[in-house]
Amino acid sequence: MKVNNSLVSNEKDKKMSFSNFLTNQYVKQKIIKVVGRDSQKFMTAILSAVTNNSALQECDQMSILNCAFLGEGLKLSPSPQLGQYYMVPFKDNKKGIKVAQFQLGYKGYIQLAERSGYYKKINVLAIKDGELIKYDPLNEEIEVSIIEDEEIREETPTIGYYAMFEYANGFRKAMYWSKKKMLAHADRYSQAFNKESYQKILEGKIPQEDMWKYSSYWYKDFDGMAFKTMLRQLISKWGIMSIEMQRAYDNDMASIQDDGQPYYIENDSEQNQDQEPIEIKPEKTESNPGELVQTESEKKPRKPRKVESTSIPEKATEVKVENQETNITEEQAKTQKEIENEFFS
Repeated sequence: MKVNNSLVSNEKDKKMSFSNFLTNQYVKQKIIKVVGRDSQKFMTAILSAVTNNSALQECDQMSILNCAFLGEGLKLSPSPQLGQYYMVPFKDNKKGIKVAQFQLGYKGYIQLAERSGYYKKINVLAIKDGELIKYDPLNEEIEVSIIEDEEIREETPTIGYYAMFEYANGFRKAMYWSKKKMLAHADRYSQAFNKESYQKILEGKIPQEDMWKYSSYWYKDFDGMAFKTMLRQLISKWGIMSIEMQRAYDNDMASIQDDGQPYYIENDSEQNQDQEPIEIKPEKTESNPGELVQTESEKKPRKPRKVESTSIPEKATEVKVENQETNITEEQAKTQKEIENEFFS
């Protein structure tokens, strides 16, 4: 009698560590076939990411591997320190298991934009208390007085976020959101985020033993998520999206299935669902960013200047689509049943 011990079953995953999963002969062959000569580097990178995240270790191991295949196809690193993309644990109520979800980081957006060769400049940054002089939403021009001391600036509260890009042909777009608007956005679109709870965390009112309840990246790295939101809103509405960027955008915040297609998870209220629809109209409760006014204490005698953006070399790295669009989808197309028949028969 044939024993049903599927490679991707949740029950099997509980008995096998992720390092053993990666060295499984079938999985190893699959990685070599998909990734090629960089397979060892690939396995080391995802093993490091999983080892440093206990919640991720509880996820279906094939879902982690599929996320990593997508990241590799986009030439992005899974290292949390680099912040290009994340493999985020989610509970899939429909399947009754925990799976890994692919989430593109703001540095991933910048990496893909630079690589496309369309963008001459791209920038996103937090605006600190006392820095904003005025923002003209009609002409998309901002005037600020940046705090020059980096340590003081780091400790100064954030009041808003600014993002811009400029094409090689001179076309330019920019946008500014107040911190209040960003908090309202996160509170509305992330099921696991609550702005009142976030304020309590900032004030140190949440006991350390209860911090595990606040696993959303909006709690862990609010500025990073705000930067991503700004770039996502800006580029998706006005930017040119390369095939790579469109692929990343379409798969963002989804679990990747064995056939390479995104699967949007049905999860409970305790899980973070950071789905972020592109906003066309401003929140009714938000005032025009151009109406922001400084108090007398904020008007410090620093020389005003416009925000400088990081220039991208004119000769941006050319990446051929046929090299980037690897045969990952083809290699991932085997169903669970086919894997069982091929490996365990």
